[in-house]
Amino acid sequence: MAIQTPKQRIANEKFNKNIEKHRKYGKKKIAKNQESSLPISRLWIGVILFLLIGGGVLELLSYIL
Repeated sequence: MAIQTPKQRIANEKFNKNIEKHRKYGKKKIAKNQESSLPISRLWIGVILFLLIGGGVLELLSYIL
C-alpha cells in the first residue's frame, strides 16, 4: 500500500464521507409535480410538424396533378 501523508489522509477521509452520504441517501430525485423540460419548445415542434405535413400534402398534390 502506498504511503500517505497526513494531508492526503484527511482529504481522502473527507472525500469518502461525501461519497458515503450520497450512497446512503441516493441521488436527489425530481419532484413528481415538476415536468421534465423538453429540449425544444412546443411551438417549434408545431412548426416542424406543419412543414413536414404541408410538404407531404404538396408532394401528393403535385404527384396527382
